[in-house]
Amino acid sequence: MAKAFNPSSRTQTALVVLLCFISLFSLPQSKALWLNLPSSGTKCVSQEIQTHVVVLADYYVVAENIKGHPLPTISAKVTSPYGNNLHNNENVTQGQFAFTTTESGNYVACFWMSTKSLAGSSISLDWKTGISAKDWDSVAKQEKIEGVELELSKLDGAVKAIHQNLIYLKNRESEMREVSEATNGRVAWLSIMSLGVCVSVSVLQLWYLRRYFQKKKII
Repeated sequence: MAKAFNPSSRTQTALVVLLCFISLFSLPQSKALWLNLPSSGTKCVSQEIQTHVVVLADYYVVAENIKGHPLPTISAKVTSPYGNNLHNNENVTQGQFAFTTTESGNYVACFWMSTKSLAGSSISLDWKTGISAKDWDSVAKQEKIEGVELELSKLDGAVKAIHQNLIYLKNRESEMREVSEATNGRVAWLSIMSLGVCVSVSVLQLWYLRRYFQKKKII
């Protein structure tokens, strides 16, 4: 009769540590960006994202609290690769935007000062995409998982995200290859046409010179 395998606590601990270590390098890491806004002008950040990806971002003004001087306000605008307005917020000190991408390309977030300030201001932007934007605490509570199961769920999400990214890169490579081949074909036809025009012009020049010399009785 086969015996059931019951891993020891040391084995379970080692497995959890291994999964955490793999997750550290496989899951997308979200980092807060520090943007220094000039007193006039716009500061923008962009990220290339494929379709059906969740995007979540928080931003707020970073400034010292000076008595009698309120925090400077900013305005924010997020646009899709095709110019669709996804988020627009004016005269605020903090905000948040969240959406699921429907277009592939560069998503741009722009910030500028709403109030006049000689020194400008700084903002903190925490931009999360894909699996990084997923609330794993809520997932763990809803599905009643923890420990190894939770780490495995994270790894499964990371693998799916990597797979989708590879498919996206493969499609982009295919599109670029088609564009390159079409461009090469057009350049080849243009070169042949240019060569044909040059040969035709040379033949006409020889014919004209021959007639000219014959009229002058040089030849």
